[in-house]
Amino acid sequence: MFLSIGLILFFVGCSNDDDSGDAEGSTDTNEGESDEVTVWAWDPNFNIKALEIAEEIYQEENPDFKLNIIENTHEDIVQKMNTTLSSGTTKGLPNIVLIEDTRSQVTLNSYPEAFFEMTDYFDSSEFADYKLGATQMDDKDFGLPFDSGVTALYVRTDYLEDAGYTVDDLQDITWDEYVEIGKDVTEETGKYMISLEPDDLGIVRAMMHSADSWFIEEDGETPYLEDNEALRQAFEYYKEMLDLEIARTHTDFAERISLFNDGEVASVFDGNWIGASIKQEESQSGDWAVVPTPRLEGISEAVNASNLGGSSWYVLDVDGSEEAAEFLGATFGESMDLYQDMINDIGALGTYTPASEGEAYQVEDEYFSDEQVYGNLAEWMEDVPQINYGDKMQAIDEILTNEMQNYLNGQDLDEVLQSAQQQAEALN
Repeated sequence: MFLSIGLILFFVGCSNDDDSGDAEGSTDTNEGESDEVTVWAWDPNFNIKALEIAEEIYQEENPDFKLNIIENTHEDIVQKMNTTLSSGTTKGLPNIVLIEDTRSQVTLNSYPEAFFEMTDYFDSSEFADYKLGATQMDDKDFGLPFDSGVTALYVRTDYLEDAGYTVDDLQDITWDEYVEIGKDVTEETGKYMISLEPDDLGIVRAMMHSADSWFIEEDGETPYLEDNEALRQAFEYYKEMLDLEIARTHTDFAERISLFNDGEVASVFDGNWIGASIKQEESQSGDWAVVPTPRLEGISEAVNASNLGGSSWYVLDVDGSEEAAEFLGATFGESMDLYQDMINDIGALGTYTPASEGEAYQVEDEYFSDEQVYGNLAEWMEDVPQINYGDKMQAIDEILTNEMQNYLNGQDLDEVLQSAQQQAEALN
């Protein structure tokens, strides 16, 4: 049988000749000390810092406990895990691994025996419901949900005022209303309402997610593109914003940051993690506000909430798995102190819903017009629909990125979506 393109993309670097699976810097968890738990993760200022905070909290009751944190890029983690697991061994793998939510289902479905079930170690009902579509398999918990990519619309209040609007005018709006406001803002200020990256359809995915729709049917397999109303609207809004010249394009993330830090755009739409980049420009403190995600028109399931990004913790079924699961359960699974410290120390928003009652979520952020930003984000997070990303997301996203260019260059949208559907069906 042939592997789907999506599966191939995930399993880049597969080597069936590697019977050891040892990765440089990794610890052989089958021979490691019982008090040490090895973790693979990325980003020392976010994910790894959260681990260090969790370790300190856990050591208060378990002083002999120690984490061995090994920094890898997410792509390196994917490749090393595949190389090892495809060789039929777990030798060299860590106890805990961080996996992006969009990649988790292909991982779990490809190697279901490699992961340790976490159901008995934390209460998944206390986490944002939308995360469980990524972390569960057969209604069992194999991942412990971590950070949220709940989306928000970050807006320049001074530019809005110049165009005759207030922040209240952007509460729970539709994308139609957003475009109309954008036209006025651009006309009055000479600034673009937003910037878009042609090779990144994150905004399209977020629009779909907010309408409880995805690239595939609920079965997690069947492509759902040609007759997908949410996808159709997302494509139309993307093109309309460019055609009306209320949006400009950027080539990469660095250019995007410079555009809003330099005051060239009036709003930024993304996962909540973008807030830290906005706050890099200290001179704009007080000129920004954060409002809910716009929703699509005429779709009953559409809400003013969506998600972009996020990852979760998984335990490998190797020696030390129970200790690793106990650590995760006692920290990321239930520690109010951990989630307060994550907000205060690194600005990381978790998906453990009881944490939103803590003081850190009630703090007013001077930069964002004295709003309780984290409290609002936590509230919106609970409205994000749960969807199944499936195991072909990367491949279908690439198809749609290419077809978006055809659409922007004048091809009929019906033809574009029909072509995307046919290509996606050919992945099976």
